Amino acid sequence: MSNSRVLHVPTMAEMMAKGESPELLFWVGCAGSFDDRAKKITRAVATILDAVGIRFAVLGTEESCTGDPAKRAGNEFLFQMQAMQNIQVMNMYGVKKIVTACPHCFNTLKNEYPGLGGNYEVVHHATLLQQLINEGRLRVQGGGSFKGKRIVFHDSCYLGRANGIYEAPREVLEQLDAELVEMKRSKANGLCCGAGGAQMFKEAEKGNKEVNIERIEDAIEQKPSIVAAACPFCMTMLSDGVKQKERESEIKVYDLAELIVQANGLMD
Repeated sequence: MSNSRVLHVPTMAEMMAKGESPELLFWVGCAGSFDDRAKKITRAVATILDAVGIRFAVLGTEESCTGDPAKRAGNEFLFQMQAMQNIQVMNMYGVKKIVTACPHCFNTLKNEYPGLGGNYEVVHHATLLQQLINEGRLRVQGGGSFKGKRIVFHDSCYLGRANGIYEAPREVLEQLDAELVEMKRSKANGLCCGAGGAQMFKEAEKGNKEVNIERIEDAIEQKPSIVAAACPFCMTMLSDGVKQKERESEIKVYDLAELIVQANGLMD
């Protein structure tokens, strides 16, 4: 694994034009495509896939929103329109396996697309990273700058409670030779970051406290150097919480893939 890696990420259309097909489709998602912070997560995932030699492709401009926000907000008709469009495109390319860094996309593609004719093997990047580490294809070189630091992991609702994936991200973090600590509300008892149910895209209802502030207070109690996440929505909410608490100099929020990339010196 070398520094300053030049990434060329082919589209499914480019691969098909060459008569080739990838091992997996990397589903980038709306956040990973358009949100500046989430783009860094996208690049980290692509960097890891490239580094371990996995042949992958993206849909590029042919990828549309999975329809998750529309469905959570109650617009089933719009969801089905968006889903059917994506399914048509993926079936045309013969997609078999998908990886995504967004638990919302993961949950929708895995659990809701089959009912509309979209049957794929869908994995979240936390699970893929765990598999690559277990197979010896991805090695973390001593934890790098994270050695001995306190890291707390926030369970995304759609990764954790909705799909029961709790151990994979923690096993990935354990490779960093850091001190992994748990919030009082974690795993099956984890607290939402405040973005779920399409709340990401609207103002919160009136209340005593924003959900993301409540959640970042859970994290701060553990005195971490790093809050680790595995969801671009959680990344936004947790980062905003850290800013509001004016703790940006002490606490950094990173995605699992970013931590692995940094520990291995793959950042350009």
